[in-house]
Amino acid sequence: MEPADWQQVQGIYQEGIDTGNATFEASAPDWEHFDRSRLPGHRHVAASADGTVVGWAAVSPVSARPVYAGVVEHSVYVASSARGLGIGEALLQALIESTENEGIWTIQASVFPENEASLKLHLSTGFTIVGRRQRIARMTHGPLKGQWRDTLLIERRSPGI
Repeated sequence: MEPADWQQVQGIYQEGIDTGNATFEASAPDWEHFDRSRLPGHRHVAASADGTVVGWAAVSPVSARPVYAGVVEHSVYVASSARGLGIGEALLQALIESTENEGIWTIQASVFPENEASLKLHLSTGFTIVGRRQRIARMTHGPLKGQWRDTLLIERRSPGI
């Protein structure tokens, strides 16, 4: 992912946010915030033949403590026009490869239980459901504004690290 990709990445991010089942975030951040909060070596985009970005994946550290240096939280988003084409799987595989190559042993995320497509994708690429966090936070936007939501904590542990 390059800064020049940001406008398209941000659009895909916002499209996911607008579904109400991708994140608690109310809006996609600006590039500066995104750039500061995501590890540079693990930002991936998928593009169509004409160069249009159709999906992205990135990771953030879960803690500044050195003992957690091998644990990251990830996001993966695919444009609605490109869903069901294997883009999410390709992005997750690229993310798994880049993180393992740098000694990262755990990729984790929180997924809304209602996001069945995301759960299916993650389970098919080696992630497991670790647990359910009940009423972990309230929605601040959209049709579910004010509602408490559960999330499923998922993770993929590297078999080689």
